[in-house]
Amino acid sequence: MAQRTGRVREVCQWRYVLRVPESDPKTEELKLTQLERERAERRRAETAPDEDEAVQHERRAEKARYLADKLDERAESERQHDD
Repeated sequence: MAQRTGRVREVCQWRYVLRVPESDPKTEELKLTQLERERAERRRAETAPDEDEAVQHERRAEKARYLADKLDERAESERQHDD
């Protein structure tokens, strides 16, 4: 809180923390994360109070599914490379 001419002013600061794992996450772990995000966004879309918000959640769910599919492709590529 900061004092200013006798009045108290509250200051809110939003901070985003990006946690970087010590080791690279496995492709399968990343895929599971995206699938969890997709499910969560679909649930949010179902319970959204208005159509615009529902559409936003659906788009986020679609993006998470797209990323999960790309991670599937990456995993397949990694398997072929290891063979």
